[in-house]
Amino acid sequence: MAPTSLPVTTDRRLASLLTVFANNATIAISGSRIAKEIGVSRSTVWRWVERLREVGVRVKGRPNTGYFLERVPDILTPDLLRQQLKGCMFGKRIHHFFRTDSTNRVAMELGYTNEPEGAVVIAEEQTAGRGRAGRYWHSERATGIYATLLLRPKISPVQAPLLTMMAGLSAHAAIQAQTGLQPDLKWPNDLMLNGKKLGGILTEMYAEPTVVRFVIVGIGINVNQEKFPAELSAIATSLRAETGKGQSRLKLLARLLREFETDYNRLLRDGSASVTERFAQVSSYATGKKVRVTNGSETYVGVTAGLRPEGLLQIQREDGALVTVLAGDVTETR
Repeated sequence: MAPTSLPVTTDRRLASLLTVFANNATIAISGSRIAKEIGVSRSTVWRWVERLREVGVRVKGRPNTGYFLERVPDILTPDLLRQQLKGCMFGKRIHHFFRTDSTNRVAMELGYTNEPEGAVVIAEEQTAGRGRAGRYWHSERATGIYATLLLRPKISPVQAPLLTMMAGLSAHAAIQAQTGLQPDLKWPNDLMLNGKKLGGILTEMYAEPTVVRFVIVGIGINVNQEKFPAELSAIATSLRAETGKGQSRLKLLARLLREFETDYNRLLRDGSASVTERFAQVSSYATGKKVRVTNGSETYVGVTAGLRPEGLLQIQREDGALVTVLAGDVTETR
């Protein structure tokens, strides 16, 4: 699939306006000062303030004094994120959107246009976020992390699924470091907490039979959602719901990207065991879990029996056969 046209990312000057506000939180700044700092007219500042308000940034205006933020927004703009990612491979090319259809779709197009490894696509809101098997991913504005990483690893296509599991390990470590929570990892791509889904990973690649051209790793985490649509309320959760307080998306994403870089370099250096062994330690689904596997028209029940070297899950079926799950849904059953 060749690229069609890349969407326009958040205007850098608009992002700079947000950074000026964030660096002067609760302090009124005159329109003329803002205009001078970011190189636009005062009327443009007014228009952009209105745009920020439209996407949920609470900017107040005071006559004769200027603008100020009611509170520092938890917006993942490139300027704010780069401050947290100095020296990190993911801090150099950050593509930010207040709204886009799918960060995975944008990253896929960037892959075709020879965008270098380490590019990150971030959205405050997705209108067509995707999970595995084409499922819809609920992407409420400015409450979750919706990010996709572009990689060009020198690995074979059969090893690419390891990146999904590795991203889960990176997210697990970042969440534990920031909140103290320890999410479970459900093979191959779900983050779980107390039996509910906290996040998911969608990995896609462009490859030839023996060569990976590029891989995109989409990561979605429910961070500050307080409620979900009715169809998700019984099966989804967020870090805010589990901890009882809001969490910094900026700090969590920065920690996640740093963890991912460390894990990625370890995978390339040490091979698949660096992922499969850690996944087996962290995931309750890797061994001894009674599950139901649905793969197309076939459904069977068994007990998980560990991971193969390439990261595929093995199941001891009820009829005694040991089978390898290549694809499909794996759900816990009683």
